[in-house]
Amino acid sequence: MSFRDALFHLAELQNISTGYRGSDGNWHEASEDTLIKILAALGVRLGTPSSPPDEEDVERAIQRHFDDVCSRPLPPCVVTIAGEPCVFPVHVHEGEQATVTLVLEDGSQAQATQVENHNAPRQVGDVLWGEASFALPEDLPLGWHSIRLESTNVSDSCTLVVTPRRLTTMDPYLDKPASGVMAQLYSVRSAGSWGIGDFQDLADLSALTAQQAHADFVLINPLHAAEAFPPVEDSPYLPTSRRFINPIYIRPENTAEYAAAPQPLRDEVDALQASCGDPRDPAALLQRDQAYAAKLQALRLLFAAGLSDERQEAFSAYCDMEGAELDGFAHFCANAEFTARAAGQPVAGIDTHAPVPAEIDDSAENIQRSQTFYKWLQFLCDEQLGAAQHCATEAGMRIGLMADLAVGVHPAGASAHTLNHVLVADASVGAPPDGYNQQGQDWSQPPWHPVKLAEAGYGPWRDMLRTVLRHAGGIRIDHVLGLFRLFWIPRMQSPLTGAYVNYDHAAMIGIVALEAERAGAVVIGEDLGTFEPWVQEYLNDRGIGGTSVLWFEGDPDGSGARRQHNYRRQALTSVTTHDLPPTAGYLAGEHIRLRHELGILTSDLETEYATDFHWQNTVLQRVQETGCFADTSCADTDFQHRARPSDGDAPNSAMVQDLLVGVHRFINGTPSALACTALVDMVGDRRTQNQPGTTKDLYPNWCIPLCDGSGNPVLVEDLASHPMFQAIAATHRQ
Repeated sequence: MSFRDALFHLAELQNISTGYRGSDGNWHEASEDTLIKILAALGVRLGTPSSPPDEEDVERAIQRHFDDVCSRPLPPCVVTIAGEPCVFPVHVHEGEQATVTLVLEDGSQAQATQVENHNAPRQVGDVLWGEASFALPEDLPLGWHSIRLESTNVSDSCTLVVTPRRLTTMDPYLDKPASGVMAQLYSVRSAGSWGIGDFQDLADLSALTAQQAHADFVLINPLHAAEAFPPVEDSPYLPTSRRFINPIYIRPENTAEYAAAPQPLRDEVDALQASCGDPRDPAALLQRDQAYAAKLQALRLLFAAGLSDERQEAFSAYCDMEGAELDGFAHFCANAEFTARAAGQPVAGIDTHAPVPAEIDDSAENIQRSQTFYKWLQFLCDEQLGAAQHCATEAGMRIGLMADLAVGVHPAGASAHTLNHVLVADASVGAPPDGYNQQGQDWSQPPWHPVKLAEAGYGPWRDMLRTVLRHAGGIRIDHVLGLFRLFWIPRMQSPLTGAYVNYDHAAMIGIVALEAERAGAVVIGEDLGTFEPWVQEYLNDRGIGGTSVLWFEGDPDGSGARRQHNYRRQALTSVTTHDLPPTAGYLAGEHIRLRHELGILTSDLETEYATDFHWQNTVLQRVQETGCFADTSCADTDFQHRARPSDGDAPNSAMVQDLLVGVHRFINGTPSALACTALVDMVGDRRTQNQPGTTKDLYPNWCIPLCDGSGNPVLVEDLASHPMFQAIAATHRQ
């Protein structure tokens, strides 16, 4: 076996794909250097820094892999489907009897049954290891159980998860489809906001869209926790923790502590709110740091005033529920705070002249108080998010809030610290070159370690899902393909050098189905990008909805844009996505112009404009064929021969509204269980929220407030009387 063949074999044993078929249709093979570095990131190190690996190094690593497998008493974790056969291997010293007991989550026990296994024993060191196989009973209940192994010289245990064959929460919407609205919460403000959208704005938006737009859900950006204090990351998709929530969304006046505060203290809080600027300033971008600094100062004042006995009891119950990971999260935040102060850096809401301990001692009273403060912020987030979900369902929404789960976490964030035993620090998640970014993308996030996550019984995955689903009727999983495979890039290298690492998708998806079924929540997977065709079929079979975006959908027969009746039923269908401009901007070629100006468009500008405009016309002609432009100025337009606006200019505002009405009638007329309208489209906004592959020095990603087509801010209280909002709301299913 050559070095290359041996290396490829080792990579495949470690779940690393040695190549992939890209969006260009070509096969891209991973380089030897990439495979060696990703193996090292997984803990399989070959050679030395001064001596590159040779064929013997790789062969020894292959033998170590099989030694490890054959000397592991139980699998890292067993995840199965209720009612289906499941056989797993057990390893004990050759000749010994093995007893396998199942302990169910209710405390009862069951027995696994030994079945035939003719695999030969394997010598590992001084021990000859034999292998046996055991079958699980097929009538095990759903839930989190454990497997216990006992033999003369070996005892072991592992987690057993029994998952549903299919998630049933989408079924009501297959029978009676629903419409909803998607919004970037931070951009949706009101006169009472602190410069940025918050939980009260979310509650108000939910009630308004339920009543005025017949919406059954509001899909929002990830609410995951960012840095403990300013400066904070703008992107909601690069959090420090996916389990915990960003306190920037707290409305301080909605806390019980504000209600109980004396008037002078409430006046101080009100003054801080007033300092966050005028939300109707047409020139202003969102200022997260300013808003969060003001909120933290107000919240520290309220916290210092103390909690009532009743509030302390509720707070303690919340802390007990969240357990050790909340402790670790708060410890990370407090440590960051005192480290910054010791370095002379300002921390929002803290007197810069306050003394700082010479050494940061976790037992010190001020450190403990800081940790308690950060736990209290999470308690407030949980309360106010729960209140928003209650408001949504009380207003008549069948689903209510639909959470968004980011792909991963910041490499220097809280979870990278508290979950370092199941994350891979030396690799970064990203995407290969595609239509979004022809140079590939590096999202900088450390990926799950496939084996170590399984060895942890998938507990971190389960706990995160439970927390996110506590106050949501649905969840959108960003880049759901990451539950099958993730594109790993050796840290600090180009995305062009990445390779895919495969995960136990049956386990990852099964646990999603189990937790969502128990929470009564629908699940949508964002299944766009580079993937194998069978992935969508698998998700569909497990009851996970897909994502369809009007501009990306081709008809299965290859005849052009997808016909209305051919859209997937078990899916969330929308016109646009947060990685594209709002539709008014898209029609004007904003996505091309912006990439060209930023220097990330690798093809010819005019060719790109012409190709895109031709496709737009193809899609709009499909919309025309369904009669969705009836009673509008576009009713008689021949889109196949529509001329492109000069210089990327959009059509006049009346035509824009009619085009928007038509395309939203179209998606609401598809058989998709869920149709979703972007709030930016409902007010004629044009600016892109996020341009993939760029950083803040190039473009103000995630800092664009909700505005109309002329750039004038639109507040929550403006929506009900906004003409375009009313027109597009009327396209929703009733």
